[in-house]
Amino acid sequence: MAWYIFPLNNLLCMLLGISFTVWFTLLLVFIIVPAIFGVSFGIRRLYMKTLLKIFEWATLRMERGAKERNHPLYKPYSNGIIAKEPTSLEEEIQEVRRSASPRELGSGGAAEFDVSDIFCFCRRGVESIVDDEVTKRFSAEELEFWNLLTRSSCHFQHLSLRLTVLWGLGVFIRYGFLLPLRVTLAFTGVGLLVVLTTVVGFLPSGRLKNALSEKIHLMCYRICARALTAIITYHDSENKPKNGGICVANHTSPIDVIILASDGCYAMVGQVHGGLMGIIQRAMVKACPHIWFERSEVKDRHLVAKRLSDHVEDRTKLPILIFPEGTCINNTSVMMFKKGSFEIGSTVYPVAIKYDPRFGDAFWNSSKFGMVAYLLRMMSSWAIVCSVWYLPPMQREDGEDAVQFANRVKAAIARKGGLVDLLWDGGLKRGKVKDVFKEEQQKLYSKTLVGNHEDRGRS
Repeated sequence: MAWYIFPLNNLLCMLLGISFTVWFTLLLVFIIVPAIFGVSFGIRRLYMKTLLKIFEWATLRMERGAKERNHPLYKPYSNGIIAKEPTSLEEEIQEVRRSASPRELGSGGAAEFDVSDIFCFCRRGVESIVDDEVTKRFSAEELEFWNLLTRSSCHFQHLSLRLTVLWGLGVFIRYGFLLPLRVTLAFTGVGLLVVLTTVVGFLPSGRLKNALSEKIHLMCYRICARALTAIITYHDSENKPKNGGICVANHTSPIDVIILASDGCYAMVGQVHGGLMGIIQRAMVKACPHIWFERSEVKDRHLVAKRLSDHVEDRTKLPILIFPEGTCINNTSVMMFKKGSFEIGSTVYPVAIKYDPRFGDAFWNSSKFGMVAYLLRMMSSWAIVCSVWYLPPMQREDGEDAVQFANRVKAAIARKGGLVDLLWDGGLKRGKVKDVFKEEQQKLYSKTLVGNHEDRGRS
């Protein structure tokens, strides 16, 4: 029996060796080498166009099934589920008072509170509970069609046998082929980043070290981008951030860093971590002057501002990459920018990032998924497709404070990326509403009463 087993073992080892050689060759020729030189064979673009045609066909099949069963096909609410008319608080109070009694606001000759006024605030409160502007920014963006992912199929019921078979084939391709390939690429990119930046860190500071560091960072980030099958379109590259400046962008996902760093090198800003992330941080900072803060230093605003200011004053250092929202938003809007990075006085390079949710939802809901689970969801999606717009550099104007400057930059990013510009703080994702917001509503109501009474007194 032994002479039967040994040839079988030899054949198995030979097949495994051939498979590994073919796999590594394809990996080297079609992914790693193009990543080094920053070129593409157009395979991912062709893959994206093919997927779009499949999604369109699937949508037509579901619409046909819905018509045969006389069922309306699900369409997400794009403008909210409550029709709100743009009216002021004073107009709302007057409307409620007229329906309750003929007396209008201020007609009694004094600024008085009326019991019926509470209905205005009750209505606003109920509207906010049902359809507020903040909570829905922290859930996945809804689709108008099914993209053959189980996680996005809850609203699409009219599935035929052909669609079911196609979905099963998609599961096999995503988990049997794409996921192992992407995991391999991710480990390759991260491993090369750690090893090569550590080696470059031993070189003396100078042009050679900076040039090698930039090449290594670009190559490794491009490999990591290919690990997500990221299809990125960059616009207006003449406005790319330059040394001595600060790059600010809207924030949807941790992979925003990979998306931007695949087209240029940046100095990262963040908190010191342990584990694998800590190993990566320590290796990166040896080759490039990134800015890492200890946990105790993060809350010291003056120390943070000083280190950022010292960095941008050195024109030989890379531009700083910052996401001023401080949290991930679901690719539909831009929320309040923290003013810290706008107090430094350096040139700000705004960047707008917009993902295409048809191929995979890039939004990271950190309250629902951990980092590992999120990355597995990304690697088991069809692709990550996005557009990046580099906006012209912006400077703080005379008489403009940091908050006004931050709002002006935020508005420009929202306008370019086709996103909704919101004034709310993304910190409301986990925290309670600040008392200052409640006080603003109280002041607005008081001003409405007193101001209306003063106007009538003058007349």
